[in-house]
Amino acid sequence: MVVGDVVGHGIQASATMGRLRTAVRTLADIDLAPDELLTHLDDLVVRLSTEAGAEGTTGEVGATCLYAVYDPVSRRCALARAGHPPPVMLTPGGPPGQIDLPAGPPLGLGGLPFESVELALPEGTVLALFTDGLIENRERDVDANHELLCQALADSAASLEGACHAILQTLLPAGGAQDDVALLLARTHGLAPSQVATWDIPADPALVAPIRKQVVDQLDTWELSAATFTAELVVSELVTNAIRYGEPPIRLRLIHDAETLICEVSDSSHTAPHLRRAKTYDEGGRGLLLVAQLTQRWGSRHTADGKTIWAELTLPGEF
Repeated sequence: MVVGDVVGHGIQASATMGRLRTAVRTLADIDLAPDELLTHLDDLVVRLSTEAGAEGTTGEVGATCLYAVYDPVSRRCALARAGHPPPVMLTPGGPPGQIDLPAGPPLGLGGLPFESVELALPEGTVLALFTDGLIENRERDVDANHELLCQALADSAASLEGACHAILQTLLPAGGAQDDVALLLARTHGLAPSQVATWDIPADPALVAPIRKQVVDQLDTWELSAATFTAELVVSELVTNAIRYGEPPIRLRLIHDAETLICEVSDSSHTAPHLRRAKTYDEGGRGLLLVAQLTQRWGSRHTADGKTIWAELTLPGEF
């Protein structure tokens, strides 16, 4: 989840926002931690400022940003912000309140650190991310608007669409907002333990076949037998690569919901995988290419203990 606000108005600001939005999507795809993502985004804004100055304009490009990643398995959320208003959190049965999150510098200053915070979120927690245009206007001060936001969220959180409407109706002046306004509401839905299966795998190639059998049995238990053929191939390739090129400990995890099955293999090596074209007579080198062809998406992310390679399969509608 991300909300950002570019300084200024007009075509130049719109173009900058478009470039930053594309950059955020690209960086999010490689699963960077929120503070790392903001660091890369900060570097981009600095470069945009330099380019703008070289073109004879003022050269001043700035933005604020709030970036959050929610893990439905651990039910934890990691957040970081770059000079942006902190989000509001409403837990079930609790009062709404602002999340205590280090402010961080606005994007474009360059070289200053960002800090992530990780929170455990109860099931059904509502997060409200917004730009400063929502709570800054001439009718009321920021604190008063913040209280109104919290109250409107608490009164109407049963429906996120209804809550958005109530918050905007409550906070926006009758004559319209003086600044651009963005509001993003999200309700957390964690995955039950029964939707996750995990195996610790010894670094022995002879054990790949038994692991495949365990995966088949698990998919039968989940009544996802139609996905068995593809999942078996993907797991076989990812586990084999981890045993050959990774470092123990190795762990396999399957995650599923109504529409998606995710296969993850983690190991202690920090070396990132890459696709390559195997030559005609090569005996290997086709594993990741096969995974890429069989799955909807695949990727890798670095962790504190190494890396995780994941592949996502889309489940047919009858599941």
